[in-house]
Amino acid sequence: MYQEREEPGTANTVRRSVPDAVRSGPFHHALSEAVEHRGLSLSRIRAHLAARGVSVAESTLSYWQRGLRHPSTPRSLDIVRALEAVLGLPADSLVVLIGPQRRSTGEGDRRPSVAELRRSWAETCSLLDELSESPGAAGNAKLDVVTVVDVLTMTGEGRIAEITSTMVVRARAPGADGFVVTHQDEPGTDMEATTVFAADGCRRGRVRRSTSSPGMVFELLFDRGLAEGETHTFAFTLRLAASVRSTCFHRTVRSRMSAYLLRIRFDADAIPARSVKTVREREELDPVVSEPLHPGPGATVSAYFEDLGVGIAGIDLIWE
Repeated sequence: MYQEREEPGTANTVRRSVPDAVRSGPFHHALSEAVEHRGLSLSRIRAHLAARGVSVAESTLSYWQRGLRHPSTPRSLDIVRALEAVLGLPADSLVVLIGPQRRSTGEGDRRPSVAELRRSWAETCSLLDELSESPGAAGNAKLDVVTVVDVLTMTGEGRIAEITSTMVVRARAPGADGFVVTHQDEPGTDMEATTVFAADGCRRGRVRRSTSSPGMVFELLFDRGLAEGETHTFAFTLRLAASVRSTCFHRTVRSRMSAYLLRIRFDADAIPARSVKTVREREELDPVVSEPLHPGPGATVSAYFEDLGVGIAGIDLIWE
């Protein structure tokens, strides 16, 4: 095998120097750090790749390293995996930083563009106007979300069958007596077939489903108004009878949250090739946190987040 000559201990130094960049991303930063520590020019890296039977333009490597472009095709993923070997990185350590929105494995798994996501979200949020006079709609402004536990159950086709959420809220002002949930699903999901059940600590109020986006809003009403500083725990379940295969599950965090636990239970015959814990400041930005998750007994992955700020936290699912 063709290898670049290096001083003793160099490979180990590389592995010690770049783990933070590889663990947190984004992709172009991790790649740039790994290239710098490996001490190879892009032309030498290209020669190493060619020796492994992988052809790529030097300009492409430069674009990736500077964040001007991202790998987006199955062939690109093969190049990235070869890059990991050349740069002395663990297998899939760069691949997981790309994220499913950078890939296209068929129209059924296509992630919508940022513009499409914003338009769809705006259409769903417009339903909130219909609930503006309800106790729940008024209550959100008086509540801080302290802790959330989301548990998803997946089908054998990789679709979300059920979402159970347990929430702990704290009243920032007296009188809060309900909470309004905004739920946005994958494009193509039939929201008319999605049902809401209040589990405990609340009762279901009004439900509004969008006709132009895969979204809905609904009220969860408490039995009484909370006192200032009082905490309240409640739970609800969404059952999705006509969802499409999921590429991610994210929760939008609108104010600081102490803790968030997301668990996804897969069907044993339908486990994604990779599951990645991610945190993004905004949908269109690369993750500030990107960590691979590994299914444990029961085909379940869990992502735990502490002290979250405003942003988007969840799990990306990469199917192959």
